Amino acid sequence: MNALARAAGLLAPHVSPKYGGLGLGHLQRALVFEAAGYSTLGPIALHCAAPDEGNMHMLELIASERHKEEFLRPLAQAQVRSCFAMTEPHPGAGSDPSQLLTRAERDGDHYVINGEKWLITGAEGAGFMIVMARAFDGDKEIGPTMFMAKLPNPGIRIARTIGSMDSSFTGGHAQVMLEGLRVHKDDVLGELGQGLRYAQLRLAPARLTHCMRWLGAATRAHDIATEYAGKRRAFGSTLVRHEGVGFQLADNEIDLHMSRLAIMDVAWRLDKGEHARHESSIAKVFVSEALFRVADRCLQVLGGLGLTHDTQVERIFREIRAFRVYDGPSEVHRWAIASRIARSVEKH
Repeated sequence: MNALARAAGLLAPHVSPKYGGLGLGHLQRALVFEAAGYSTLGPIALHCAAPDEGNMHMLELIASERHKEEFLRPLAQAQVRSCFAMTEPHPGAGSDPSQLLTRAERDGDHYVINGEKWLITGAEGAGFMIVMARAFDGDKEIGPTMFMAKLPNPGIRIARTIGSMDSSFTGGHAQVMLEGLRVHKDDVLGELGQGLRYAQLRLAPARLTHCMRWLGAATRAHDIATEYAGKRRAFGSTLVRHEGVGFQLADNEIDLHMSRLAIMDVAWRLDKGEHARHESSIAKVFVSEALFRVADRCLQVLGGLGLTHDTQVERIFREIRAFRVYDGPSEVHRWAIASRIARSVEKH
């Protein structure tokens, strides 16, 4: 699939031409990623699926020239896959990265990393891992830091691939044990102690590109349901002529349209150079919940057919439910939005 995309000049549309991509801005990505998401294979084929897409974006922003050549270039050209290891099981870092428990202890020219990560998407078969850990130099804590580690690696053990309701991510979701992982000080990604800031550089655009891809998938589900409702007859007319069905399809059109507008607004802001954290949180909550409503209605319109594997709707319904959880669950984004409102009120 990647070879076909490469031959068509469509591989890694979000990466700069210097590393083999198209260098599209966020508004342009919104169109391309939505089109890719219409197919369950599209984001993988165009090499703009998570977590690789977000990792490429971050590496291009903060990596040294050596790291760009060693890690970004082969990743952008789909020669390897990657993963991003930040999330930890309880009581470690989940939605609150300040709870990070994984430690990186300075040992001469190396850092020795120990910890446990889980729900690490794409770890199975990845060529390298970006590891988030609390860095220490003796008794001095430096702070959350990102490290580059090639895979396979004797200090990184995949304990298991976790069964989950979504299955669209290459490499699945893994529980990973970091056991005496030695990383040279030159393989710190960016600067020491800046891991949380870098995570925000990665996550704000990444949550928007999730919106783009799932908009394409939800649009496909809607098209399937609409076509079915136009052919299936019951009680003297096609289903689409029954208000109970027609109104659900109308609500789909509303949710799809408003989701597209929310995505375009944040993309426009990012292209202007804004951080758009507030607006991206708003879009993440609205789009993830609106698109799930679309998938749910589509399944209902299809009736028994919607519960089967005969259409893509059942799969889209399952896959899209997880979108309300990863890259910040709706509750955390609502809390962040409310906190910004409170600060604004208190300031003025």
